[in-house]
Amino acid sequence: MPTAATTAATTAATSTRTHCPYCSLQCGMTLERVGRTLEVRPWPEFPVNEGALCRKGWTATGLRGHRERLTTPLVRDRVTGALRAAGWDEALDLVADRLRALQDARGRDAVAVFGGGGLTNEKAYQLGKLARVALGTSQVDYNGRWCMSSAASAANQAFGIDRGLPFPLADVERADVVVLVGSNLAETMPPAARHLDRLRERGGRVVVVDPRRTPTADRADVFVQPVPGTDLPVALGLLHLLDAAGAVDEEYVAARTTGYDAVRRSVAAWWPERVERVSGVPAAQLRELADLLAGSERVMVLTARGAEQHSQGTATVLAWIDVALALGMPGREGAGYGCLTGQGNGQGGREHGQKADQLPGYRMIDDPAAREHVARVWGVDPDSLPGAGRSAYELLDSLGTDDGARALLVLGSNIVVSAPNATHVAERLAALDLLVVADIVMSETAALADVVLPVTQWAEETGTMTNLEGRVVLREQAVAPPEGVRSDLEVMAGLAERLGSPVPFSTDPAEVFAELGRASAGGRADYSGISHERIRAEHGMFWPCPDADHPGTPRLFADRFSTPDGRARFVAVDHVGAAEQPDAAYPLHLTTGRVLAQYQSGAQTRRVRELPDDGPFVELHPLLAERIGARDGEPVVVTTRRGELKAPARVVATIRPDTVFVPFHWVGANRLTNDALDPSSRMPEFKACSCAVRA
Repeated sequence: MPTAATTAATTAATSTRTHCPYCSLQCGMTLERVGRTLEVRPWPEFPVNEGALCRKGWTATGLRGHRERLTTPLVRDRVTGALRAAGWDEALDLVADRLRALQDARGRDAVAVFGGGGLTNEKAYQLGKLARVALGTSQVDYNGRWCMSSAASAANQAFGIDRGLPFPLADVERADVVVLVGSNLAETMPPAARHLDRLRERGGRVVVVDPRRTPTADRADVFVQPVPGTDLPVALGLLHLLDAAGAVDEEYVAARTTGYDAVRRSVAAWWPERVERVSGVPAAQLRELADLLAGSERVMVLTARGAEQHSQGTATVLAWIDVALALGMPGREGAGYGCLTGQGNGQGGREHGQKADQLPGYRMIDDPAAREHVARVWGVDPDSLPGAGRSAYELLDSLGTDDGARALLVLGSNIVVSAPNATHVAERLAALDLLVVADIVMSETAALADVVLPVTQWAEETGTMTNLEGRVVLREQAVAPPEGVRSDLEVMAGLAERLGSPVPFSTDPAEVFAELGRASAGGRADYSGISHERIRAEHGMFWPCPDADHPGTPRLFADRFSTPDGRARFVAVDHVGAAEQPDAAYPLHLTTGRVLAQYQSGAQTRRVRELPDDGPFVELHPLLAERIGARDGEPVVVTTRRGELKAPARVVATIRPDTVFVPFHWVGANRLTNDALDPSSRMPEFKACSCAVRA
């Protein structure tokens, strides 16, 4: 009969608690080794998802042993133009030699680095260090710039800190009213939708603002359907009505905020009938929504990509924050404002250095004190660190030009599918002297590379992620990687050594995380009191956590905001509209988004056999379909000023008659989208451009 010790050892050898490889919920799961297979089991004790998973989570091991898995470095033959197998030393030597030659000829910024919001905190931190220390380049950014950067910019302006949710996700259930702006939670984060159901069971109300009637809107009590790109005037109109009705919490505004007088004057021009003309939202419905908010004790506003991926995304989020502040909600339990982060590590990915203007701990790279602190941790001279580089799209747009980078290292991103105006971006990649891509499969971007490096996937490595609540969780290695595959940390260490880095690069995730903690100490995103061991013991740790005795900070703003005077900032904004408006040639609005079975660029999920892959489609209203002669299931062509997409029509009554929807998981959708940028966040306008459709 086995003893307790042998039973525990057996369990430890066959079962690993970890987290889903996909979205920012970072749902807890158990990976069970059954013979030669790896199966997903629930982890009921993890509070974010309580054992529930979406279909992507349940099938997350589908790439293990996949025939398309990369297991050897590939180098493009200069004679034949084909990729051929190579050894690791050959591949890394080639990359380092060519990077050095380019930098010797054209300067440090001749090399650029592009990361991803799916990289662990350890990788994101090490990638920023690789760029600034080993390469000495300012040209580093990541695809998280396209995820929630507008919400981040707005939160920093209003609250002095950027954390997606300044409270645990479960606080949603405590609200009386939750307003979801541009979020299809039921399809993009299904386990989180249970909180909406529980809220409604206890008598709360859910409001959804979206140009499409999504499965999330089907669970709502109030559905508001504006024209794409007009969530901002809806917020301005609501605040106009709240102010006119005397529903503003004047005591809270006076005690905890600044700047409301300017906002009050600015929203005076946004009476309901004007909002209706601009947004298409009936004035009567706007008044009803204002009455609902005014009469509720706890109101929570949550924005997502539908509100943020616009050339006025930051202003849109600021307007909705202004609504929450006027009602006196931020800092109260079960109320306030939050952003529903998208990518798995969209939050932590930008906090620790792979963003063009930031150093670890959410320190700004142009702050002399920040440079001094981080340089001391790294063991380098602060003056050796480069300044701020270009934002993600601007970096890609400059590739191969006279003043742009001539080489690009890509980790954790499938740029060819995910970038706006993607045809142009592919042309810029083709203009490079060297493209290096580290990936687990031959993504569309890897297929263009001169060197492809096979790296570990989530179940084969250990590292931390920071979920949408600011909860730092630990993904644990469950299985050994295939022979010939290396971790991203090993790739970076190998390159750093070959490039003559003045400091060593560790390949141990726990060591890297400890260094990250020291680099973040005293910063806005302070992880210095968090360790892998504490995370294991606590089901995750909320930042800021400044020392080993600190319990972490699940809720922010109870007593003060993270501004110098402790007050939140109202910010007056106005509506300009999408950069591209419908006209005679392109008379319709185009918007993009996700579907239940796929994730981001689809490089992983499109290869999981158990997930349905029906390919791209074009969603349009029956009135529009009748006008152009389109039939459900038959091809239509969507055209914008940047390109066209041919795909089957889905004729549905759940979308506005003036709007077309295309999911972005396949090549084609982002050939259509506009690369106009938000002036503050540098977020591209994925969610609104003008288009034409023909059958």
